[in-house]
Amino acid sequence: MKKFALIGAAGYIAPRHLRAIKDTGNDLVVAMDINDSVGIMDSHFPNAEFFTEFEDFTAFVEDNAMKGNKLDYISICSPNYLHAPHIKYALKNGIDVICEKPLVLESHDIDAIKDYENKYGAKVNSILQLRLHPSIIALKEKVAAASYDHIFDVDLTYMTSRGKWYMKSWKGFDHKSGGVATNIGVHFYDMLHFIFGELKQNEVHFRDEKTASGYLQYERARVRWFLSIDANNLPDNAVKGEKLTYRSITIGDEELEFSGGFTDLHTQSYQNILAGNGFGVDENRVAIETVEKIRVMPIVDAGDKAHPLLNKVL
Repeated sequence: MKKFALIGAAGYIAPRHLRAIKDTGNDLVVAMDINDSVGIMDSHFPNAEFFTEFEDFTAFVEDNAMKGNKLDYISICSPNYLHAPHIKYALKNGIDVICEKPLVLESHDIDAIKDYENKYGAKVNSILQLRLHPSIIALKEKVAAASYDHIFDVDLTYMTSRGKWYMKSWKGFDHKSGGVATNIGVHFYDMLHFIFGELKQNEVHFRDEKTASGYLQYERARVRWFLSIDANNLPDNAVKGEKLTYRSITIGDEELEFSGGFTDLHTQSYQNILAGNGFGVDENRVAIETVEKIRVMPIVDAGDKAHPLLNKVL
């Protein structure tokens, strides 16, 4: 049984990590969040220690290590801009990491983290769960089996509508979240690289605080993409459910069906990590560099590369 800590226990994604720790037969020793709405912990680890101050959390971790009860893993679900310092804290204490996406906001932090890994002998594992989704794996195999000179045409559309609270939270500030393309899209860019290979071209056709759109050329695909948290941009054929979420990936004339199959992907990620088969720092580099450029590169005219929904925001 491995001993875990969790940073960011009150966050949206934390329950998936709590479940994964429990389902893999391990123990949560301590959790930390500046917010104290963490009653979900009682359903998984009612005896875990909890702190709202990072200094109290680190003192507990280090005191226990001195007593021979060193942690095996720290799972990081904190706001995006805190991932790098929280990862570095764990590595400096010789504790392996399981970190939510995006691993970091800036590509130079990837190199720094690798230096920490080498110096302190601990390892970073990242949650890239789309790489484990059966539909994504099947598409990757289909692309690999196709003639190498065939370039696939892909449209990626993802909208997950958010209320006024979003822009007032850390997610509404680019220097904390990385902006909308990073916060809701980084795992899609990782998926595209995973399936279609090396990134050749990156264009941005529109970017504001709630929406971004552009074009990516990969080794095996031409991708028009559109990401938004604004319900006004939902396409006419969207199913307006409780969360006003719409997700579509088309490859040629076929739609990739992957609306289901997400339930256990975090648990599967943990199983792989515990078996020594997790996704490390380098697997994140292409996606991090992609969104890093999307945040700052000049807006260009879309021309014939425009996503079909781009006219909603122009």
